Amino acid sequence: MFYLIGLGLGDAKDITVKGLEIIRKCDKVLLEGYTSILTIGKDALEQFYGRPLVIADRELCESGIDDILEESKEKEIALLVVGDPLGATTHTDMLLRAKQLGVKSQIVHNASIMNAVSCCGLQLYNFGETVSIPYWTNTWKPDSFFEKILNNYSRNLHTLCLLDIKVKEPTEESLTKKVRQYMDPKFMSVKEASAQLVEIIENNPASGISKTCSAVGLCRVGASDQRIVVKSLEEMQHFDLGPPLHSLVIPAPELHPLEADYLSQFK
Repeated sequence: MFYLIGLGLGDAKDITVKGLEIIRKCDKVLLEGYTSILTIGKDALEQFYGRPLVIADRELCESGIDDILEESKEKEIALLVVGDPLGATTHTDMLLRAKQLGVKSQIVHNASIMNAVSCCGLQLYNFGETVSIPYWTNTWKPDSFFEKILNNYSRNLHTLCLLDIKVKEPTEESLTKKVRQYMDPKFMSVKEASAQLVEIIENNPASGISKTCSAVGLCRVGASDQRIVVKSLEEMQHFDLGPPLHSLVIPAPELHPLEADYLSQFK
């Protein structure tokens, strides 16, 4: 059996009772470590679960998953995922591969940023399509996600922006070499995402969104040191919200009175 188990967003204790029971009976437990991170480390998880964990990097999850699934035909193997297991398309692909290989699978859901974003007071049914904001380089500045933000904004819907994560990313120079070299891990901040959005808005003055529009910055949602702040996009590009993980929300232009009242405490 192959298990996909959500860990939630905070610390080791966010695991569900069902998830913990499965972890403690499995032959092997892997911790997926590149689509998101927990606010605590692997050692703390191992201590609480009472089990050793094997870090599953991007290469294992994308290129080596068939070997793990084949092993699951004879053993009980769990892959632990921060948030909810189906918050990333990588894990949906794993389930499809499991079905093709004739491997039984089970999902154990948990909280993710997709629903925990409501901690800022914006109502979930007023959110439109979620977007991902990638890191820019000097020569590559994709902005297709901005059109989705505009579509939501024009329909008076909020937009949750998921910010880029780079974990065990190969350097461009090493892609043509036999030995891979990897960039240091980095996690996009609200400050960086806001700066990119401001640049897009300045290049598209007739877009319908101003850099003075409100933005909600969220940091370490679900952790004891969670932070939420509301500023204009222009101000947010200069504001340091602290350690990762960060998320950014562009609220709808017209808020429900309860939303406006709740957001006001974070200004």
